[in-house]
Amino acid sequence: MEKKGLVGTASGLSDEEKESLLKLARATLEKKLLGKGMSGEGDLQSSILKEIRGAFVSLHKKGRLRGCIGCIEGRKPLVTTIEEMANAAAFSDPRFPPVGADELKDLDIEISVLTPLKPISNTGEITIGVHGLIVERGSCCGLLLPQVATEWGWDRIRFLEETCRKAGLPPGAWKEKGTKVYIFSADVFGESCS
Repeated sequence: MEKKGLVGTASGLSDEEKESLLKLARATLEKKLLGKGMSGEGDLQSSILKEIRGAFVSLHKKGRLRGCIGCIEGRKPLVTTIEEMANAAAFSDPRFPPVGADELKDLDIEISVLTPLKPISNTGEITIGVHGLIVERGSCCGLLLPQVATEWGWDRIRFLEETCRKAGLPPGAWKEKGTKVYIFSADVFGESCS
């Protein structure tokens, strides 16, 4: 398993803590799919892993998204959030059928540990590769993680438009009165099975 650093910002997690979270996410899936015990997660006792933090777990199979679920705001300790989001990404993402045991060896796991949300009024505050976006209008809300704009080569405007689309809004809705735009960052790290 090879760790890869991606985009975003530092979360205060050490390399060992990141490795422990990646192992925990994989062990969570193995337990559910293969009936294996939760061994080898590393040291999950550090104080930062017990902090209440939001996080996303993304699963990729042969370079393509296979599931992604997260919690924007922290409600539980980070280790609990990672376990729950790993399960949700594999088995509850409505865009995909549940992950099967035969797919496990082909899955790469990526974790995004989030910073608190910050409302913005100026698009100049958005830094591609550092910030993720949330666009909210009425009951519509869309979120894109920091790595999405980088992966697709989007500029700020395209990133805003795509986040509006994710919310089910017209692409230019971010400019309209009553639409709220938030930025956040994430420490994004993952593994590569290849």
